[in-house]
Amino acid sequence: MRVVTDFPYAVECRDPVWIPMDDGIELCARLWLPEGVETAPVPAILEYIPYRLRDGSARRDAMHHHYFAGHGYASLRVDIRGSGDSGGVLTDEYLEQELVDGEAILRWIAAQPWCDGKVGMIGISWGGFNGLQLAYRRPPELGAVVSVCSTDDRYADDVHYMGGCLLGDNLSWASTMFAYNSLPPDPTVVGDAWREMWHQRLEGSGLWLATWLEHQHRDAYWQHGSICEDFSRVEVPVLAVSGWADGYSNAVKRLVANLPEHCKGLIGPWSHKYPHLGEPGPAIGFLQECLRWWDQCLKGIDRGVEQDPAVRVWMQDSIPPTTSVGCRPGRWVAEPSWPSPNVTHWRLPLAPGRLALDGQRRREETALTMQSPLTCGLFAGKWCSYAAGPDLAHDQREEDGGALTFDTPPLDDALEIMGAPEVELELSADRPVAMLAVRLSDVAPDDKATRVTYGLLNLTHRDSNEAPSALEPGRRYRVRVQLNDAAQVFPRGHRLRLSLSTSYWPLAWAPPERVRLTIFDKGSALHLPQRPPRDEDDQLPAFAEAEAAPSIDTTQLEPGHHNWYVHRDLAEDLSTLEVINDSGRIRLEDSGLEVATRAVETYQSRDDDFDSLKATTLWERSLKRGDWEVSTVTRTVLTSTAVAFELHATLDAYEGERRVHCRSWDLTIPRRLV
Repeated sequence: MRVVTDFPYAVECRDPVWIPMDDGIELCARLWLPEGVETAPVPAILEYIPYRLRDGSARRDAMHHHYFAGHGYASLRVDIRGSGDSGGVLTDEYLEQELVDGEAILRWIAAQPWCDGKVGMIGISWGGFNGLQLAYRRPPELGAVVSVCSTDDRYADDVHYMGGCLLGDNLSWASTMFAYNSLPPDPTVVGDAWREMWHQRLEGSGLWLATWLEHQHRDAYWQHGSICEDFSRVEVPVLAVSGWADGYSNAVKRLVANLPEHCKGLIGPWSHKYPHLGEPGPAIGFLQECLRWWDQCLKGIDRGVEQDPAVRVWMQDSIPPTTSVGCRPGRWVAEPSWPSPNVTHWRLPLAPGRLALDGQRRREETALTMQSPLTCGLFAGKWCSYAAGPDLAHDQREEDGGALTFDTPPLDDALEIMGAPEVELELSADRPVAMLAVRLSDVAPDDKATRVTYGLLNLTHRDSNEAPSALEPGRRYRVRVQLNDAAQVFPRGHRLRLSLSTSYWPLAWAPPERVRLTIFDKGSALHLPQRPPRDEDDQLPAFAEAEAAPSIDTTQLEPGHHNWYVHRDLAEDLSTLEVINDSGRIRLEDSGLEVATRAVETYQSRDDDFDSLKATTLWERSLKRGDWEVSTVTRTVLTSTAVAFELHATLDAYEGERRVHCRSWDLTIPRRLV
C-alpha cells in the first residue's frame, strides 16, 4: 500500500471534540478538517463505532480520515455512547438509543460552520450496520453510505444464527465486546471522572451473550435494525462492500437486488477488512473509490458512478486447500444488474456417491443414511475470517470421512459459478431436532479438496425462522439449503464434491442429541449458478493502487502470537480446538498509551457425547501510561444439555495489582428447537 503525505488540502486534527446528546451525555469524537473550511464549508464523513478511537482503532482512523480531509471533506470518528471516551453505558449492539444518538450526531455535524449540511457515513462491520440502519430512518442530513462487511438481516445473515443454527462466532463475538466494554475511558481525555465512568460500565454493560441466546428465533429483537423489513425506506445511495473470506458477502447482492436504483456492490477476495487493507490480496485503491462516491453523491461532481456496473466481484481461481492465503488468484468480473441474465441455473441430480453432470434424474430411488461424528467441523475454520489465516477452512478430506459425499466426474471443460448454490433434498430424521451442514468443494486431480462455499440449516427452521417446528421422526420432508454466495472457477479435470453432515462443530453448536438422517436421492439435487466468461470483463477499468494517509507511530514492546491448534486426546477421546489471538503489547507514541490484548478460545467435545460440548473464551486487556495502569479479565463458559444452555461468566477489573471489581453470572437458558 502506498502511503500518501502530499494532499490537495492541508489538514487540521481536532481532538477531542465533544458532541452533546439531548439527555446531557457527551460523545467523544476526533475531527479532521481541510484548510479553508472557515470560509468554504464542505461535506462531512462520519464513522460511528464502539472500538475506542483513543487506542482500539486509532491507527486505522488516522489512515482513513486524514485521507478524506486531505481531499476536501470534514471527517469524524465518533465513539458510540458507553465506549471509548464517550459518556454513558453500552448495553447491546444497534440499540434504539444508538440510532437516536446517530441522528443527533448527523444534525450536529450538519449545523457546524465547517459543514455545508451534507453528510456521508462509512464503516466496516458495526459501522457498516449502523450506516444502513440510519439510512433506513431517513435523517435529512444523510446523503450517502459506504457500508463494508455488514448485513440487511440481523438474524438470518449475521454472526449469531445461520440457517437457524447457533454459530460459534456468536460466543466469540460476544466475548470480544465483553472485553471491550470492560475498559475505562482515558483519564487524559475525561479527567477525574474516568473512574466513575469505568465503574458505571463495569456494573451496567451486562452479558450480551445471554440476550442473544434468549432470542433463538427471528423475533422483534432481530427485526429491529434489519433493513430487509422494508428496503423501500432506504433512498440514499449505498456502496455495499465485502469479501469472499468475510462472513457478510451474501448481503451485497441482496442489497443490489433490493435497492436497484440506489446501490452498487463490490466483493473482493478479502476477509473482514477494508479493501485497501484487504487480505487475502489483491488489495485495491478503495479510498479512491470512496472519494468517487462522496464526490458524486455529496458534491454533485460527475465521477461516473452511475455508469459503474451494478456489482463487481473477484472471480476466484482454484487453489489448493490452505488455512492462510496471502493473495488469492483470480480476475475481476461484473454484472449490469442482479439477479443477472448472464447467470443460468444448472441442476445436478444426486445419486449414490455421484452428482450427475448430464442432469438426468434417476428412475429408481436409493435411501442414503448418515450420522456424522460430533467433531465433523473441527477443520471448518471461522464463520468470518478476520485475518485471512490461519482461520480459513482446511483440506476438506479431513471432514468428508464423517459426511455423505457426492462427486461429479472430472470436468471436460472449466466451469465458472457466480451466486448462491442451492441444494434441494428429500429427507427424514429420527429425532425432532436436527441440523444439516452442506459443503461444496473443488477436488483437484490429486484428491485435495478446497471448500468453495457452505450452508447450514436447522431443520426445524425448514419453513420459518420466526416459527420453527419440530420434525416428526420418520416423516419425509422436502427442504432447500442455500449456500453462501461464491464466484469460483472449477478447472478442467477437477471434480465438484457435495458433502452433507449432521454436525459442523464448533463452527455451529450441535443439536441436542445424535441424529441419523436419511437422504432420498431421487428427489434431491444440487443447483449451480453457472456464469460463462464474458468478453466485457476484459474491458473493466483497473482499480488504482491501494493508498492511505500515514498511520500513527507505534512501538511493539512485546511480541504477539496468533494460531489455531487441534488437539486429540485419544486416551480420553477428547477433541479440542484452541484459538490463540495475542496482540502482544504496543505503545501508541502520540499518546504514550501502552495497550496489551490477549484472547484464547477453546472448543471441546468428547466422543459422541452431545452433553460434553464446552466452549470457553478468556480475554485479558490492559492499558498503561506512566503510573496509571488498569487491566481486565473476562471469561465466558458455554455448555449445554438436551434442554438448556448453561452460561457462566466472570469479569474482574484491576487498578495496578488491586482488584477493584468482580462479578459473575450463572444462567440457564432453555433451548427452543436449537
